[in-house]
Amino acid sequence: MKFGGIRSIRPEKLRILLAPLAIFLCLLVVVSVAVPQFLHGGGPSIIAQQATPILLIALAQCVVLQVSSIDLSNASMALLCAILSAETLGPLGIASPCLCVGVVTLIGMLNGAVLTFTQIPSFALTLGTLGILQAACLVITGANVVYVTSHLELVSWLFHVQILTLPIAFWLSVLCAVLLWAFIRFTATGQGLMAIGFNERASILSGLPVRRLKITAFGLSGFLAGLAGLSVIAISGAASSYGLGSDLLVPGIAAALAGGTAITGGVCNPINVVFGALFVALIPVGSAAIGVSTQAQSIVYGAVLIVAVAATASRSRTGIIK
Repeated sequence: MKFGGIRSIRPEKLRILLAPLAIFLCLLVVVSVAVPQFLHGGGPSIIAQQATPILLIALAQCVVLQVSSIDLSNASMALLCAILSAETLGPLGIASPCLCVGVVTLIGMLNGAVLTFTQIPSFALTLGTLGILQAACLVITGANVVYVTSHLELVSWLFHVQILTLPIAFWLSVLCAVLLWAFIRFTATGQGLMAIGFNERASILSGLPVRRLKITAFGLSGFLAGLAGLSVIAISGAASSYGLGSDLLVPGIAAALAGGTAITGGVCNPINVVFGALFVALIPVGSAAIGVSTQAQSIVYGAVLIVAVAATASRSRTGIIK
């Protein structure tokens, strides 16, 4: 018997929906059992702080993955934004965050424009952009640490103010995930991005503005990377080409994939990416909690990540994994 308005949820769809949360909760239970004081000793706040820039980079990555591309430069954009913020917060004050995020948003849009008009593969294009931005960071900082001289309070409150014991910066990044989910699900532009990921050729033939949509995707990637850069400067009050934020690329991609984003495009749930970011941030803590040596933690990180991505990946599109 069928009841009106009630439809059964297919097991595959249910798995994709719940797997990122389940994987994170499993690791959280392991850590909580191994280190009983974790939940009551400020552990969740620390994990949320570490997860915030990872989550923003992961959201930036999942927008681009949505259109079957990849952005290897967005972590470098975040670092550039952090360095520019450290240089300009003192003299420019409140205008600095807007200016710095605007700069990296334009860089993202430029990536998208070059990609669409030259047909350079996104992997090669953004790898080149990564190298350019890394060189720019070295030149700007002179290979030194750049400290915020004044007005740090304009951004530092993001991690000093807490709601439910977690920094407000984390909740704002979760809000970004919810807004991005709504954008993809309920707007024509978001649906266009999804259509490109499923079948770009069909999207072109159906009259979708594919070039504009791709530029939008890379622009959003730059914007979210800029927010990640602001979170880095808010945490540390300083930036350098080799410091905090310089190693966000792999965790960001990992969090996007662990959150169920398909690397082949067309499948993305930004809300699940929140749990992917928390999971990735918790892996080092979990490794240490069960007694894994520092030298072997990279092995555990890689192995656990492979299992997580295997558990959360969608296999419903074509049955083919690229």
